[in-house]
Amino acid sequence: MFDLSGKVAIVTGASRGIGRAVAVLLASRGAHVVAAARGDHAAATVTAIQDAGGRAVAASVDVTDTTSVEAMVGGALERQGRIDILVNNAGIARDQLLLRMKREDWDQVMATNLTAAFACAQAVIKPMMKQRAGRIISISSVVGQVGNAGQTNYAASKAGLIGFSKALAREVASRNITVNVVAPGLIDTDMTRAITDKAEGDWVGQIPLGRLGATGEVAAAVCFLASDEASYITGQVLAVNGGMYM
Repeated sequence: MFDLSGKVAIVTGASRGIGRAVAVLLASRGAHVVAAARGDHAAATVTAIQDAGGRAVAASVDVTDTTSVEAMVGGALERQGRIDILVNNAGIARDQLLLRMKREDWDQVMATNLTAAFACAQAVIKPMMKQRAGRIISISSVVGQVGNAGQTNYAASKAGLIGFSKALAREVASRNITVNVVAPGLIDTDMTRAITDKAEGDWVGQIPLGRLGATGEVAAAVCFLASDEASYITGQVLAVNGGMYM
């Protein structure tokens, strides 16, 4: 089940957190993973995959730079000859109440979380169409579904990923390319660890399952959507949030 042998997967933001967990799990299921991140930040992810017997290469990319994205995708095609899976995971947060939010904080979040997904998808869509097969999976957030005070930029970018994915799913379905979204809730990552104990307790109180999620639980959802078992699923949002939003 969920056999990805022979598949080539690009994972952006693969240096840590959800991105690293996704890259490691896809590789464990047989995919050749292109772990993409700024500079050499994905090197540790690649080492972990290779130490476990998997196949991976690191790719340096600035997802906010179209030229950099195109070079990353071009390099993957040159080395592997195909791209089967794209996971748009790279993301940042610049939280602030709208009244005090700086325009650059809005622009940076939108560029990294939303426009980068457009650039990456546009770069892989042509080879996927030629193959008549592909999987595009973007990591949104429960915040993009319900909103959160102090995160208008982040919520807008994550909600935008949902609309973008649904529209693209309609465009490419005839070529056997599926486009879906995974929307995590509160996951145990570096970002959530920065929350004070009290704030984290307030959040957990809103989760029916009563705990934070693990990065591996998000990765499992991505792995499913990347697999042949999900071949009849497109334009959907798979929530991994412990019941926080239902």
